Amino acid sequence: MTILKVGTLNEAKLMSVRDVFGETCEVYGYEVPSGVSAQPLTDEETKQGAVNRAMYLIDKESADIALGLEGGVMVINDHYFLCNWGALATNSGHIFVAGGARIPLPDEVAASIKEGMELGDIMDRYASKLNVKKNEGAVGILTNLQVTRSEMFSHINRLLKGQFERAKMV
Repeated sequence: MTILKVGTLNEAKLMSVRDVFGETCEVYGYEVPSGVSAQPLTDEETKQGAVNRAMYLIDKESADIALGLEGGVMVINDHYFLCNWGALATNSGHIFVAGGARIPLPDEVAASIKEGMELGDIMDRYASKLNVKKNEGAVGILTNLQVTRSEMFSHINRLLKGQFERAKMV
């Protein structure tokens, strides 16, 4: 079975990877640096964090296949949105990327982000819960659990897996 190294120890993210790749890969999580801000504030920075995580595993952990997932925030017309990106890299030099759904953040959440707080800490306070980012995520809170963090990343993982499989066919 193929070993897939994932640049996170966050259980919500790992669950999403196992959900999509679990039948064909052994999934192992690693604590790796994102190489971007603790709270990415653009789509580009969030995407780069995902790529950096995957490439770290290729370069430093000798992975054949590696996956990075990154959550962040982006601004469109002065409105703050949740964003998520994933990257799948191979030791042969391929990098596949995919982004997820966007959802607006409430004004009080955006105000705290502007003050320099991280979304995970803000959501714990906003929802009066602990470890929201390791469980339902901001998207779970904001959608009343219609979509959880794991489900949102599962969508990204399916996009990555599809690109990867398609590339192997060509």
